[in-house]
Amino acid sequence: MSTPTEVAPAPVRKRSLYRGDPGMWSWVLHRITGVSIFFFLFVHVLDTAVIRVNENTYTEIIDTYKTPIIGLMEIGLVFCVLYHALNGLRVILVDFWSKGAKYQRQMLWAILTVFAIVFIAAAVRMLQILITHAL
Repeated sequence: MSTPTEVAPAPVRKRSLYRGDPGMWSWVLHRITGVSIFFFLFVHVLDTAVIRVNENTYTEIIDTYKTPIIGLMEIGLVFCVLYHALNGLRVILVDFWSKGAKYQRQMLWAILTVFAIVFIAAAVRMLQILITHAL
């Protein structure tokens, strides 16, 4: 004699709260820009410390920073600092403003708009300077 077996219901697949949400990508980019800024500051402290060891080596290091590739990296640094600063202000508002969580999405789009305007203007100017010095 066989007994009927119950079939377990199919598991409900839950999506992560942040999967694909703009807030998740904002968080990821905030972390990436923060780490990038940290490494820039680390290298900056090291290359500045070289002046105490050997002035000629310091001069050689500074001369390598005058290349177009480093100029493009400086534009990347402006990207990182500007995004990290603006998004940091948004995070502060979300954390400390009583209505911050309610308006976090609108604030994200506002900082992205301000970021785009300021970054494009800065990048164009920096590219002009980079091209002028390369000629």
